[in-house]
Amino acid sequence: MILRGMDGISMRRMALAALALLAASPVCAQYLGQLTKQAKDAPELRAIAVLEWTGPEGKPKASRLVPVAVLDSARIEGGQLQDGGIYLARPEPLALTGEVEYELERNGKPMGLFEIENAGQEQGSWVGYGAWKPLPAVRPKPSTEQLANVGHDDEESDQPVLHRKKHPGDAPTGDKDKTSSGGAGSGNGSSSEEPAPDPDRPVLHKKDSNGSAASSPAPADDPDRPVLKKTKKKQPEDVAHVDSLPDITDPDRPRLRRGQATGDALSVVPSLMGLPPDLEQAVAVSDAKSRPPHPWSYSWSDQDDEAKMKSELEEIARDALGLNPPPAPKQAARRKQAGKGAKPAPPPPASAPLVDEQFRVFELAYGSGATLVLTAHIDAPRTQMKFVTLIAQPDLYGNVLVLLKSVADGGHLDEAPRMRLVDAVDALADNRGELLFELRGATQRQFALYRILRGQAEKLFVTGGGEFGSESRE
Repeated sequence: MILRGMDGISMRRMALAALALLAASPVCAQYLGQLTKQAKDAPELRAIAVLEWTGPEGKPKASRLVPVAVLDSARIEGGQLQDGGIYLARPEPLALTGEVEYELERNGKPMGLFEIENAGQEQGSWVGYGAWKPLPAVRPKPSTEQLANVGHDDEESDQPVLHRKKHPGDAPTGDKDKTSSGGAGSGNGSSSEEPAPDPDRPVLHKKDSNGSAASSPAPADDPDRPVLKKTKKKQPEDVAHVDSLPDITDPDRPRLRRGQATGDALSVVPSLMGLPPDLEQAVAVSDAKSRPPHPWSYSWSDQDDEAKMKSELEEIARDALGLNPPPAPKQAARRKQAGKGAKPAPPPPASAPLVDEQFRVFELAYGSGATLVLTAHIDAPRTQMKFVTLIAQPDLYGNVLVLLKSVADGGHLDEAPRMRLVDAVDALADNRGELLFELRGATQRQFALYRILRGQAEKLFVTGGGEFGSESRE
């Protein structure tokens, strides 16, 4: 009855309003679906690098740090990794800023610290130089009995206590003294008053670079530039000086000077060049937050399963490298071809061994199962050498399921580089590990992160970009 009483204009207005509501509904749903909430423990700034060295671990003869990726959640949304070798380069990249501290990891366990002193370029790529330092000593946690006796010991002890805090309801500190003396209070004033400070007690002050007391930190050159975790180390003062020149006819004429330069001298001289055969590698992580270690090793319920998986992967690797001989014909067929009086054929030769075989088993997420990685190559001249890398997981029936197979030829490494496993690392700080590989060619190299998820090996990130780094899969 109400709709019949409305005129045409009102009807058209209601129709337009209804259409507007229907059109706005999917837009609102799409907007709400795009809202993302960042986790509380998500890092705002995190850098991944690879430390390379020669010599003993902890005291290397030569070392360098190669930046891989930087996660800057404060500037770039979506958790996208940036190339650590070029990100915010002024002129050195952010990942190689002086005094930045990296934690070295092996299989997810810390093995030392590396502090950046200075940076330089090798073959057009930035690398960092510094010092390998041991992990700080961890004090043992007090036992429950020690924690329970803390209050009792403090009450009976005459030793001074630093930073003692007053709580509401506590008795004044002078009540006990008044009771023991038997008097009501002395003429020295109330016992609850705080003792006067000692004017002769020394007070520590922070000093700036000029030696004067600093009330606030000096502003940085770029207040918007993010800062990685830095060590608390005072930089040496940069003091300019002027040397007197001898009497010369032209005072503006440049003059060569004999001696050691001191103006822009590097604190750590580059000592590791190229790729020596004894080169060692380890994952390095710089994060503002301290995170508990996350070991990546997988624990087998039955050790025979590990041996079985390794044997199957080795056979797949030999087939990919062409080491396995062709299958021999059946015995009956051989007898028919050779005749009754022919001698039996000799057994097939043993397959050639795998050189530099590396077999690792990871648990890249809690309860995710085993992820197997095998790398090896054949014994041949450099140009005729073949390299293989396999990433696999056990299937539902206990057999090997290959997720990625990469075969590289020694004569075409710049077209399809070999994949060398570095280690597993949590690049996104989400308690899930990624496999870090070095993609090494004949004249260049890159680093790549692979995420293993839902039965697939997906390339998550690669440094440098370009066509180089697209591994050859078979």
